Amino acid sequence: MRPFIQFLALCALTLVAACGKDAAPLAPTQGGPALWQIERGMLKGWLFGTIHVLPKDVAWQTPVMTKAMAQSDGLVLEAADLQDEQKTLALFEKMGRTPGLPPVEQRVPAKDRAALTLAIRDAGTSTQLLSDYKSWAAAMILSAASQQALHVSQDNGVEPALIAAFTNAGKPIGGLETVERQFGAFDGLPPAAQARLLVQTVHETKDLKALYDRILKAWLKGDLDAIAKEDERGEQPDPEVEDAIIVARNRDWVRAIEPMTGKPFIAVGAGHLTGRGNLIDMLKARGFRVTRLQ
Repeated sequence: MRPFIQFLALCALTLVAACGKDAAPLAPTQGGPALWQIERGMLKGWLFGTIHVLPKDVAWQTPVMTKAMAQSDGLVLEAADLQDEQKTLALFEKMGRTPGLPPVEQRVPAKDRAALTLAIRDAGTSTQLLSDYKSWAAAMILSAASQQALHVSQDNGVEPALIAAFTNAGKPIGGLETVERQFGAFDGLPPAAQARLLVQTVHETKDLKALYDRILKAWLKGDLDAIAKEDERGEQPDPEVEDAIIVARNRDWVRAIEPMTGKPFIAVGAGHLTGRGNLIDMLKARGFRVTRLQ
């Protein structure tokens, strides 16, 4: 899976939540983001594929989704504590920053250094700043800084709207994991894998707007095949990174979902619901009945 989609799936784009600029209202034609009903034993809930950052005024809620939310007895996010921006940024600094690291340009192959320098300049950051961070964190910062031109924000994303709706309804909100686990998936990568992630991120910054626009269009239609095909447009996914960031976390989420009962509305990044080792296939393998509603 391409780094940008991985970051979308991870919620790491909270790093740009405070610096995104408003754009003109956008209301693309949509058929509705992907939504499933999942059932096993005493559980009869829903699984919704989200996108964590959006432009202002994107219309994504549908009658089918609104009905499911009303019938549910609680919301389950990837990480309920992600909305605590201060905690999230503090964890990022704690886990991602390490003094005495080699300069960031020395961590990538010589043939990629000019592209890295250009991407850093275009994003409005600096090699000096990024050199204080591990390569996975530098990749996130570079991606986040590059996205400022997209005029997207986590404030406009799906999670804040869901949290507000469930809070107003007096329903509980929980998480499948913690923010620390999310960042830990990246932090546990070997340095060589982190460096590859950084290089791929650099290459993606050149056409980031077109990539985001394609993902947004596909998400609004519930077209997960189109999201999966984005991998074919760029470099081949790094299996080591994909296993740690997507597949291993999906396995953990299945273990978290298995003991659930009642009618939870489970909302996770759409990138976790398509491609190799996706959450839906794993749930089916554990005996869940998964029915596409939208």
